[in-house]
Amino acid sequence: MKVKQKIHIGTSGWSYKHWKSIFYPNEVKPAEYLTFYARHFHVSEINNSFYKLPTREIVAKWTEMVPDDFVFCPKMSRYLSHLKKLHDPQEPLERFFNIFAPFRQHLGPILIQLPANSRFKSEVAEAFYEEADRYEGYRFALEVRHPSWFSEESIHLMKRHSITLVFSQADRFPYHEEITAKDIYLRFHGPTSLYSSSYSNDILDDYAEKFTTWAEEGHEVWVFFNNDIGGHALNNAKRLQELVSVREDVMSE
Repeated sequence: MKVKQKIHIGTSGWSYKHWKSIFYPNEVKPAEYLTFYARHFHVSEINNSFYKLPTREIVAKWTEMVPDDFVFCPKMSRYLSHLKKLHDPQEPLERFFNIFAPFRQHLGPILIQLPANSRFKSEVAEAFYEEADRYEGYRFALEVRHPSWFSEESIHLMKRHSITLVFSQADRFPYHEEITAKDIYLRFHGPTSLYSSSYSNDILDDYAEKFTTWAEEGHEVWVFFNNDIGGHALNNAKRLQELVSVREDVMSE
C-alpha cells in the first residue's frame, strides 16, 4: 500500500448549507451533497450522529451515494459520551452498532468525544474499553478535553486496548502527539478562532511531513478538518492532500 493510501483526509461532515457556492455548485441539491463531496474526498466524519443517531435506512442511502472504497467515521452518540460519560456502555454501544454494523466495510474508526469536565477514572475507562473490545474488528478513537486523560495510567490502558487517543488541534484544547494504537486520528478545529480560522500553508506542510513519516512507520492516519465556517475546512483539506501527494512523488523519484 502506498503511503498516500494510508493517509485519509476529509472534513467533519458534508452537509453544511453555508458551503453552497463555496464548494457545492448552486445547481447541486442538498440531497446530492454527499455524492458531490465524494468526488473530492474519500472519507468523512459523520458529525450529526452525535446529536441524533441516523436510521439504518439513512446510512444505507449514504453508502449507495459513494464509491465502494469511501469511508465514514461516525461520531458516537452524546448519550454515551456526554450524558453517561462512558458509564454503562453496553446498551448505547448495542444501539449504535445495530445501526452501523451492516455497513462495516464503509467504517473507519468510531469517534468518541468527551466533554471538558469528564475526568479520567480508571475503573470507568477500563470497563468501557472492555465492552468496546467485544466489537472485534472495529476501531475506536477517543477525543478528550481534560488533561487527566494524558496520565501514564490512562495512556497505558489505551495502548493495552488499542484505543486511539485523538490529537485535537486548536488553541483552547490540550494538544499531544501520543500514539496509542495503529490508527492515528487528528481533528483540526481551527488554529485561533474555533471552527472559523484557517491553517497556514507552513503548518499544513509540517503536518504533511509528520503524516508521511507515520504512514511509512506502518500507521494509518485519519485527518479531519472541523473549521467549517467560511469553507476553511475544505480549503485546508484540499491543500493538505496536495502537500501529501507532493511528498509521495518526491519519495518515489
